[in-house]
Amino acid sequence: MLLEGKKLLITGVLMDSSIAFHVAKLAQEQGAEVVLTSFGRTMKITSTIAKRLPTTPPVVELDVTDTEHLDTLATRLGEHVDHLDGVLHSIGFAPQGAFNFLEGTFEDVSTAMHASAYSLKSLAVAALPLMTPGSAVVGLTFDAKFAWPVYDWMGVAKAAFESTNRYLARDLGPKGVRCNLVAAGPIRTTAAKSIPGFQTFEDSWDERAPLGWDVNDAVPAAKACAALLSDWFPATTGEIVHVDGGVHAMGI
Repeated sequence: MLLEGKKLLITGVLMDSSIAFHVAKLAQEQGAEVVLTSFGRTMKITSTIAKRLPTTPPVVELDVTDTEHLDTLATRLGEHVDHLDGVLHSIGFAPQGAFNFLEGTFEDVSTAMHASAYSLKSLAVAALPLMTPGSAVVGLTFDAKFAWPVYDWMGVAKAAFESTNRYLARDLGPKGVRCNLVAAGPIRTTAAKSIPGFQTFEDSWDERAPLGWDVNDAVPAAKACAALLSDWFPATTGEIVHVDGGVHAMGI
């Protein structure tokens, strides 16, 4: 099996339609042991959704903007696993004001940057004491090469996120840790529902994608994440793998 014996930390499981949920499901089906994270009011939601996985995993509290949570993460994870082979970053948040580019305040923007970009570094460093050579950090992005409709400062945060991945690849590579991203097309997830006008993407993506696109199917993106968390990409780091039906390669 692809992930036989792997121990993985997976963030962002809030709905059974989410990419993170399907990564956790695939990982367990492929032989991995999984630990989930959540925090605050969403802990109950994640714990409930976790029961829909083949095996109900433990849920560890983690707010990636909380220094105390980050500083104690490795110790608290140690109660469930003795090491980590991989981490999935599936975290993003921006206040509603950040979805208005010209009117968004710096407070809105800084919140988006902290939760959606800086958190990749924070999570990787917090998990690093448990990570072994050959392990992987995988994050989820939405192709930040373009100025998308309605995405605004979240798009800027994703550009920072993608740059953060490259710097992590540089600094964690000597420790034997790979860092890669999956740029998924639009999926109807919790994060998508928080973006005003998200239907703009849904209505046009399938028409533009050479392979077609189903906004309700998170499995293709999840499979890419599972592959990057496996041993099948031993010399790949700092990369962005597009799982978007081919839209990124097309012109207007």
